[in-house]
Amino acid sequence: MDSNRYRLVSVWQLPAPRHGVYQALRDVPEYPLWWPQVREVRRLDDRTGRLRIRSALPYQLLVTVRERRQDEAAGVLEAELAGDLVGWSRWTVDPDGPAASRAVFEQEVRPGKPLMRWLALPGRPLFLANHALMMRAGERGLRRRLLGSPAAASVSSGSGP
Repeated sequence: MDSNRYRLVSVWQLPAPRHGVYQALRDVPEYPLWWPQVREVRRLDDRTGRLRIRSALPYQLLVTVRERRQDEAAGVLEAELAGDLVGWSRWTVDPDGPAASRAVFEQEVRPGKPLMRWLALPGRPLFLANHALMMRAGERGLRRRLLGSPAAASVSSGSGP
């Protein structure tokens, strides 16, 4: 096993139809409004942006995200990642009943950040736990946003695109 490779999968059950969930996930510049660990999104061009991410561990990641595929009919959003994480990510959104959706986030990455590569073996459990915390917070934030909760609107967004 290569301790510098991560294959991550998270499943979010969301209380909104597929179209609404897909639109929210497609709108990456709005992520800081509902996903606390996505601190900043800067648009670089029509298909590329830079995200500043910070979760529980005391470091931040700068990741350049470039759209690879956007297919609403299939419910798929794919991106190439570069910077502190290198690889790809994919959202797949499917209906889960008449007014709910299931969003699956897949990511295959390796650290681009030298410290993360150096700490690959001893830090792996912490990196995985940090990722799990971030994904749970993202699911809660998107759920609140989709339900129109005032808590979602009170989150500060940092710099926009």
